[in-house]
Amino acid sequence: SYRKDVSDPSSPVSLIFSVKEGVGTLANALKIFKNRGINLTYIESRAARGGQGGYEFVVTCQIDNGRVDDVVGELTSDLGSKVLVMSRNKDQKNATPWFPRRIEDLDQFANQILSYGAELDSDHPGFTDAIYRARRKEFADIAFNYKHGQPIPRVTYTEEELKTWGTMFNKLTELFPTHACREFNRVFPLLQEHCGYRSDNIPQLEDISQFLQKTTGFRLRPVAGLLSSRDFLAGLAFRVFHSTQYIRHPSKPLYTPEPDVCHELIGHVPLFCDPAFAQFSQEIGLVSLGAPDDWIEKLATCYWFTIEFGLCRQDGKLKAYGAGLLSSYGELEYCMSDKPKVLEFDPQKTAVQKYPITDYQPIYFATESFESAKSKMQAICEVIPRPFTVRYNPYTQSVEILDSKEKLLRLANQMQGDFNVLKDAIGKVVNGTQTK
Repeated sequence: SYRKDVSDPSSPVSLIFSVKEGVGTLANALKIFKNRGINLTYIESRAARGGQGGYEFVVTCQIDNGRVDDVVGELTSDLGSKVLVMSRNKDQKNATPWFPRRIEDLDQFANQILSYGAELDSDHPGFTDAIYRARRKEFADIAFNYKHGQPIPRVTYTEEELKTWGTMFNKLTELFPTHACREFNRVFPLLQEHCGYRSDNIPQLEDISQFLQKTTGFRLRPVAGLLSSRDFLAGLAFRVFHSTQYIRHPSKPLYTPEPDVCHELIGHVPLFCDPAFAQFSQEIGLVSLGAPDDWIEKLATCYWFTIEFGLCRQDGKLKAYGAGLLSSYGELEYCMSDKPKVLEFDPQKTAVQKYPITDYQPIYFATESFESAKSKMQAICEVIPRPFTVRYNPYTQSVEILDSKEKLLRLANQMQGDFNVLKDAIGKVVNGTQTK
């Protein structure tokens, strides 16, 4: 359900370029766009760091393929700029796939859903239910109107919706002690205590989001339906999980053809409270930024077999940590039986494994721990062809492109400070242990 991608020819193009310091630098850069009749919808400028002088600009504009090459050529020849072109249009030549640079940039694609939302397919359980379809539109409107920084609107769920949730909640919590991984069972009581997880209450996204921000820095954002693989993974890079707020049709409380609030809040949310899992999720998102389409599909497949349907080994037994398992009573039982095949998680092999979307998985992949899975993912991520590396700055909630010596030196200096703190702490812990 996360394999599709969209290409919008009318979507904006972003250009990132640097220029040397001088009188009228900004005016000269803007003149190139003005002379070609190109309207800028966004511009950001800042002094280049590292003691080299100059400026870095980020501009967003509506521009066709041919004129992009002309603008890049003029920026390069007239201003001596190094230009990075980012576009959501797959037909754009010599462009890196567009990705958000700041957490508020998620607003630009959060409503570009692939399916569901207020519209339902003919085989959906609620397709002929006018009341259910109207209710789904209410939830879709909340997501469409939401902007980053706003509190997530609260929903008063109906008795029928609470009954559907309660059926799922009671059935699943019977299996968690024996089928879920220890990290899940450790944090689930915290959500019951702080976020209102009960069989007779559907927790509010805003309450959960506030709690997650205090534990691992993750947050929730309402979404109307399925996002493309690229957009969904991009949210994880900012520790943002796009969550639906609607619930499955009451005629089938143990089945849903698409992610709903049961899947999101019971399956996904608990492990976002675990620091190792949160970091693993974010790193998959970070390596997806600017990656080519074929690699997005590979990363999405690895995501499917880990965060959605992953198994791990604990105390010699298989345990579930994937959200698709932890939110499905039937498949949670099935995955522990002798019916499916369980293979060792190997990103290179896992990334090309085909899988069904609407049936139980015939193949699962197991890992020893989240740290082990993250370590294995790093090997495959290192070979993704993109002309830069990115890092997330939690202080500014932005993604930094590491594409110059100056930026690398700045990062090294920041890491040196963290290393000194670590060195000091190790010394005190070791000395404290020795004196006891």
